[in-house]
Amino acid sequence: QVQLVESGGGLVQAGGSLRISCAASGNIFSINVMGWYRQAPGKQRELVAAIARVGSANYADSVKGRFTISRDNAKNTVLLQMNSLKPEDTAVYYCKVTTPALVDYWGQGTQVTVSS
Repeated sequence: QVQLVESGGGLVQAGGSLRISCAASGNIFSINVMGWYRQAPGKQRELVAAIARVGSANYADSVKGRFTISRDNAKNTVLLQMNSLKPEDTAVYYCKVTTPALVDYWGQGTQVTVSS
């Protein structure tokens, strides 16, 4: 089992920045991919960014150049630095980790609201 705790969401004006973090505990040595998803009201949950245990990251086209995902394997955390935020980035952001056995664990979500 893996437990995830997210933090750092909030309200920001358009053009501003936020950083959200996710700390993993439990069976943490089995974490492979760590990522962030988001779900806006009335929309499906979508991938924002994901990063493998060794380096490589991928991003949704809508956030490329604005968001940066990083992870600290020693601290078992994954961060999402969000710059140049837009109102359309408003959503609940969820942390997800995937084990080598392809088992997914989700955090409880953190609200990000961008005002225009």
